[in-house]
Amino acid sequence: MPRAIWTGSISFGLVNVPVRAYSAVAEHGLHFHLVHRTDDSRIGYEKICRKEDKQVPDDEIVKAFEYAKGKFVYMADEDFEAAKVEGFRTIDIHDFVPYEQIDPIYFRHTYYVGPQEGAEKVYSLLVRAMDESGLAGITKFIMRDRQNLGCLRVRDGVLLLEQMYFADEIRPLADLRPKKARVERDELELALQLIDSFKGDFDAAKYKDTYRDALANVIEAKRKGKKVHAAAETAEEGQPPDLMEALRESLGGKRRAASPRRGRSTGDLDAKTKDELLRLAKRANIAGRSQMDKSELVQALRAVA
Repeated sequence: MPRAIWTGSISFGLVNVPVRAYSAVAEHGLHFHLVHRTDDSRIGYEKICRKEDKQVPDDEIVKAFEYAKGKFVYMADEDFEAAKVEGFRTIDIHDFVPYEQIDPIYFRHTYYVGPQEGAEKVYSLLVRAMDESGLAGITKFIMRDRQNLGCLRVRDGVLLLEQMYFADEIRPLADLRPKKARVERDELELALQLIDSFKGDFDAAKYKDTYRDALANVIEAKRKGKKVHAAAETAEEGQPPDLMEALRESLGGKRRAASPRRGRSTGDLDAKTKDELLRLAKRANIAGRSQMDKSELVQALRAVA
């Protein structure tokens, strides 16, 4: 059972649901340390006063808000306590809205929300009612000294709390919107066909962190004392002279990939240069391809053929 990172209650109307929030994500990144090469000791960081150029003890360090250049207001723990608004330990539902109306740009982080002991019935009631209504609850709550906008939704019988940005935190995109450019109808038709050739149902398990896998292979090779060499930069394939040709070539490549394979002779791959094999491996999304020699590339490409 994961450790709860927040304890409080969900409130809507006069209904109160005691709950606990848990992080919904466990990232699988590789973690590195800075160490002293000569003795493998970790590198530490000291808290240095820039003006005096000397280390500062913890009891002399305070939080401060810079309200003007070089002018600060010092903040103590009780100051933060004084700013706690009503509902400090409550996820207050303000509205129920269709989930599909919420732009994903507002989503920041996801938490699982489970019932506290003895609150299973009222929790189940809220889950069942929200599930049958098909609506999501828009909330406000305080976590880690900041107020957050939130979205409560149901997933497989459990409440999820999406921590959200407030509207004024989303940067405007007017400056990024491209200037008007004429799009020809035949270009649009080909682009739509290309999009259709990629169409399918979303399956999160289909997508893997291939960079992490390749990096893990490099770490394992170095652990075993093997030399690791950076892959030679492969020349980018020549760009088609115009947009229509790029669309046609892309669409043609997808059609060839989708057509039944009739077997690939050994000579087809063996005759290619390493750069050509690397380009094929990139298209096939083969993990660790940059660390493979030519024979390993051929073997990997045959495995996915």
